[in-house]
Amino acid sequence: MRTDAILKRLLELHPNKLIDLKLDRIERLLELLGRPQDNLPKTIHVAGTNGKGSTIAHLRAMIEAANKKVHVYSSPHLVSFRERIRLAGKLVSAKALNKALEHCEKINAGAPITYFEITTAAAFYLFSKIRADYLLLEVGLGGRFDATNVIDEPFGTIITPVSIDHVEFLGNNLTKIAHEKAGVIKKNAPLVVSKQSEEVQNSIVKYANSLGVTPFIQGQNYDGFKQNGRLIYQDEKALLDLPPSALRGDFQYENAALAIAAIRHFKLPISENEIAIGLKNTKWAGRLMAIREGELYDILPKSHELWLDGGHNIAGAKVLAQALWPISMSAREERKISNGKRIMAGVPGTGAKRPTAAGISDDKNKRDLVLIIGSYANKDVSGFLGEFKGIVSQIITIPISGDRASISAKDLAKIAIKQGFNAKPERSIKTALKSAAKIKNARVLICGSLHLVGDFLAKNKTIIN
Repeated sequence: MRTDAILKRLLELHPNKLIDLKLDRIERLLELLGRPQDNLPKTIHVAGTNGKGSTIAHLRAMIEAANKKVHVYSSPHLVSFRERIRLAGKLVSAKALNKALEHCEKINAGAPITYFEITTAAAFYLFSKIRADYLLLEVGLGGRFDATNVIDEPFGTIITPVSIDHVEFLGNNLTKIAHEKAGVIKKNAPLVVSKQSEEVQNSIVKYANSLGVTPFIQGQNYDGFKQNGRLIYQDEKALLDLPPSALRGDFQYENAALAIAAIRHFKLPISENEIAIGLKNTKWAGRLMAIREGELYDILPKSHELWLDGGHNIAGAKVLAQALWPISMSAREERKISNGKRIMAGVPGTGAKRPTAAGISDDKNKRDLVLIIGSYANKDVSGFLGEFKGIVSQIITIPISGDRASISAKDLAKIAIKQGFNAKPERSIKTALKSAAKIKNARVLICGSLHLVGDFLAKNKTIIN
C-alpha cells in the first residue's frame, strides 16, 4: 500500500499525466542524483515493438546459467510494480523500492516529470548501488526520446521486430517508427537486429551506418529456426544444435536466436552448454502462459484449457495465432511427421488446410478456441482480431479496468461481429469465464492487453517471481 501511495503521488508530477517523450526532465533529475547512469554494469539496451521482454528473459537465463549477476529493467508490470526492477537476479524488495522512489521524489522537489521518467531514474539509482555483471535495459516506448536512452556507452544494443504501434507518439508508418526505435543505437556499441520488413531494416541500417555501426542482422549474419523440435542457430562462425526455449510458441525460436546472436556478437563469456541451460530455464510471465490453478481458473471445468497472452498489436496477434496451431494438436496429431517436420494446419508450405471456425483440430477430441479479449481505444482491434479469422469459435469481450480509456465490451463485440465472428460482451473476466465454461472442452485464451493479463493474475492470486 505504501508503494501504491508513492506511485500515485509521482503520477501527479506531470501536468496532464500523459506520455510526453523528452529527455530533458530525466536528465535533470539524474544530474541531481549524481548521474547513476554512469555507474551501471555492462548495459544491453533493447528496443523494438514485439519480443523485447522475451528476448531479455532469454538473455537473463543464459547469463545466469554462466553464474553471472544480472539487473533487469522492464515494463509494464503485470501485478506488482516490483516486477519492473530485478536486482542481481531478484525482484527489488518493497522496502528498497519505496526508499528509492521517495529519494527521487525528494530530490525532484515537485518539478514536472512523467511517471515513467521518475521511476526509471529510481531504477538507475538502485542499479548503481548494487553490484552486477550486466544490466538488461528495456525501452519503454520508442527509443530516441525514451527515458532509458540516457546511457552514453552501452555494452550493446538490440532491436527486436518493429511493427505499427503507438502511432500517436512514434509516427504513422514503419519508416518513422523504425527511425525512433533506432535512436538507441550508439557509436562504438555493437548492434544486433532481428528479422525485419525491408523498410524497417533499411531505416535501421541507415541510422546505424550514420554512426559508423555495422548491424548484425538476422537472415544476413545469423539465423535461428526450429528443426525436429530443436533450435538450430547459425552465424558466420558456428552452427549450434540447441534445445527449444521453455517459452511456448514457435515465434520464441526467433526471440531465442536473437538473444544468442547478442551473446555471441557482444562476445559475452557464455558457453554453448550455458546457452542450452538458459533456454531450458527461461521464464516470462503473461506470454502464452498456461494457467492450471487459481480462483479464476477454478471457474472453468477441468476439461478446459486456459491461456494468457498480453499481445496487443497486429504483429503480436499474428505470432500468437500461429503459436496456437501446435498447441491445438492432440497427441495423435503430434505424431504426424512429414519430412522431419510437424504438420501445422494453416502454416504455409506444410500442405495442411486452414481449419474452420468450428475448431482448430479435426481430431475427435478437438477443442473450440474461445478468445476473452479487452482492448484500449488507441489499438487497432480490427487488425488484431483479423489474425484469428478461421480459428476462433467464440469471442467474449470485456472492459479493462483502470484510468486509461478502454473500448467498451459492447463496442468491442460490435467490431468482432462486423468481421464475422461469433461475439458477445460480458461485464468482467469472471463473467466471461463463466460464459466460456458453457462451451464444451474449450481452449480459452485471455488476450488483447498486458493490463488485462495482469488484472487476471492478480484476481487469480497467481504469484510472479
